[in-house]
This record gives sequence, C-alpha cells and structure tokens, in this order.
Amino acid sequence: MTVAASRPSAPAPSAVRQVSPAATARLLGDWRAGGPAYLALADALRAAVLAGSLPPLTRVPSERELAAALRVSRTTTSGAYARLRELGFLASRVGSGTVTTLPRGTGAVRGRLPAAAGDAPAGSPGAASEPVLDLAQATPSATPALHDAYTAALEVLPGYLGTGGYAHLGIEPLRVAIADRYTARGVPTTPDQILVTTGAQQAISVLTHAYVGLGETAVVESPTYFHALEPARRLGGRVVGVPVGDVETLASAVRRTRPRLVYLVPDFHNPTGATMSADARAGARDLADRTGVMVVGDETLTDLALDPGAAVSAPFAGDGRSPHVVTIGSASKSFWGGVRVGWVRADPQVVRRLARVRQSADIATPVLEQLAVVELLRRVDDVLPGRVAELRARRDLLVGLVRDALPGWHVPVPAGGLCLWVDLGQPLAQALAAAALTHGVQVTPGPAFTPDRSSRDRLRLTFTREPGDLEAAVPRLARAWAQVTSGR
Repeated sequence: MTVAASRPSAPAPSAVRQVSPAATARLLGDWRAGGPAYLALADALRAAVLAGSLPPLTRVPSERELAAALRVSRTTTSGAYARLRELGFLASRVGSGTVTTLPRGTGAVRGRLPAAAGDAPAGSPGAASEPVLDLAQATPSATPALHDAYTAALEVLPGYLGTGGYAHLGIEPLRVAIADRYTARGVPTTPDQILVTTGAQQAISVLTHAYVGLGETAVVESPTYFHALEPARRLGGRVVGVPVGDVETLASAVRRTRPRLVYLVPDFHNPTGATMSADARAGARDLADRTGVMVVGDETLTDLALDPGAAVSAPFAGDGRSPHVVTIGSASKSFWGGVRVGWVRADPQVVRRLARVRQSADIATPVLEQLAVVELLRRVDDVLPGRVAELRARRDLLVGLVRDALPGWHVPVPAGGLCLWVDLGQPLAQALAAAALTHGVQVTPGPAFTPDRSSRDRLRLTFTREPGDLEAAVPRLARAWAQVTSGR
C-alpha cells in the first residue's frame, strides 16, 4: 500500500541552522546536467539532502540569494524550490524561511524515489515505482552467524538482569575479548584500555568532543570518512586536510596549525582503499609523541582484507604504549551495521576521560548487543572468511561492470574495504550524483569526503549490495553519466 507523502511544516527558527549562498554554491559544485536547469538544480539539492551534505532543518538561501550565487535566473531557483516543496524536501513558513526536510511516509525513507508530476514515466529509470539502488552506503548485510550469536547472548543475559544494566566502560567480558584480540595482533592490551561505545561513530564523536573545542583544529586525511568531518564542524572547530598516507605533510600541518586531534584511516582507507605503510604508521606515532597531539587510527575496516596477502600486518598502535595514540574498532563492518557496538583502545586515563564525556550522549551500550559481539569475536576466525569471500566477489563484479559500461573512467581495484574510488576524468561528480538519483541510483560524490570540497572528479561506489542490485545499478549510472556529459 502506498502511503501519501505528508508535507512537513517548517520548524521554529531556533530549531534550524543556516547555510550561506556562497557555501551552497560550493557544496553543489558543477550541478548542471542535461535538461531544464531548474530540474537539474532541484535534483542536485535533493541529492545533497539525501547524502547529508544539507542535513534536514538547514535553512537554505532565498531564491534571489541563491540565484545570484549560482549566476542563474530567479526563475531557475524558484522552479527548483517549488519542485522540492512538492516532493517534500523543502518547507517554508513565515519567520522560519525555507528549510530542508525529509518527506515522511514516502520512499525517500524506504528506498524509493519520491515522485511528482513531471518525474520520469512509470517503468522508466527513476520512476516512483522503481526502488532506488544504493551504492552510497558502505554497510554489508548481516553475517549468517549473527542469529546464533544473539541466541547465545540471550542464554547469558539473565546473569545481568539483576544489575542496573549500565556498564559505563562496557561489560567486562567484551572488554576482555577486545583486549585479547589486540594482544593477539601484537598490541599488548588490558581491559582498562578499552571503552565500549555505541558504534565507531560515537567513538569518533566522543574523541572530538573531548579534544576539539570552538576555534580549535582537527587534522584529517583528504579525502576521509565523511562522518569524521561532522563532529568538529558542529563544535565550531576547524578541519584541515592532508594527503592520504603522507606523514611528512601531516607533520608540517601539525606544526603549522597546532591541532588538538588527528584522525587517520590506516587500513583499506575509506574511500580510497589505500593502506598505510609500516614506516608511515611509525612516523604518525612518533609525531604524536613528539608533539603531544592525540592521533586516532580508525581500524573499523582492518578485518576486510579482500586479496591474498593484503592482510594488515602492522597494527596502527605499534607496541601500544603511547598515551597519545588511540585506535577505534567496530563490529559494524565485520559483522553487521545493526549491531551498534564499537570501541576505543587508549591509555587508561584517556579511557576514563572519554567515558565521562560520553555520559552526555548516552550512558552505556545495550548489554544484549555487547554479549552478541562477545560471541562473534569468539568465532571471528570462522566468520570472517565467508564475509571476505562474499565482498571480494561483489567488488570484482562491480569493477567489471563499471569498466565495461564506462570505459572512460579509471577504476582502481582496492585490496580491501567496502568501496571503489573512481576517477571520472572530469570534475562532474556532484552533477553526476544528482542526475544518478533521478535514474534510480544513489552515489556519493568526492567532495563529500574532503574538508575543502575538492575531489570533484571522484566518485565513491560501494559494493556491499546484492549482485543483482549491482548489475541493475550500473546501466542507470551510465545513463546518468551520458546525461551529464551530453553537449560538453
């Protein structure tokens, strides 16, 4: 049964944040695609909302202001805004201005394209009856072992029901299991060096809140995991990017900007797939100890070595003794994103500090999920080979499909991880992402992964979906590319 879209009313002014005309223009980049300009602009703005680049409840510029910033007619911005109001992606009210929204009860939430008069005809790519194929989200489906892990967790759960259920640092069996896994990898670790979090994203957020304040600096690789950019920005911090794996440039940036935090993805980097060399890891640790800056290594993808010989042999923490080096892990990529369990490995004093900061977000991670992860970690050597084999097959399938359908693109094959970092050869990633959505496929353009909105010629494609979805998505992507490049 189709549920009619409800038109969300604009919230009170105090509930929204604002984006300037110039920032909106930078965010959209080269948004122009084939067809009427107002439709291309509406598609670009809609894609930005769905990707999170323009989060819900963001006040957008007026039609006149945006027209001036984009150097288009007022008719173009007026038509684009009218279309987005009709689709439920914008709402207006006197005193609030115009803000971004997500339609309630529509396919925008359930994975289908919201449609209105003037959308693609029924049965064509992008029509409302056709589901949106998601090559943007890097989350595999659950491992088959998950159900048994929860069954085992339920058997153990009664032993915790007599407590208050709040284990501020994480339940002891999980902290022991995580510590043992680090020790087995060559990083001696004790449970008091582990803080269990509600996913790795919370670990990143807590670290940022603990070390980055208003006007202070965080250094990240560029490109980087885009959800790592958000916490510092929301705290009023400055985010500085350095090339992936370039420790010399990183050291120069640390000397120049005096950051409070450095965030790196050493293993099967998201989105590029690169892996840090042993020398680069040692250099990052030495930089942390010489400068006292907190250097974070995000190892959530470490288990996902897809090629023989690609396994990570050098843990980012080294011998694990530096008080200035922190590592992050998660159950999401190895087992399932629905298991919201992550962790931090750090000096015990840092762990206690982070636990205090974490209290403002939530008190503790759910016990049942932690017990399930204990079981999954116990069986990890049996679980991972199947997970890796499935992802390897999907990676190879997507690489072959894209290379065949779009021979002008450069498609490197990552040795691990969950995504391809594609070179389009032209700075049209944002226009392509907007056009692709109208053809029924969601992708993420390169600028979303950079602090300065660069990488306009790059596109991240994830290979975590079912093979049939990958096979259906690539022809749609090719049609979107033809639309964007026609006449150029």
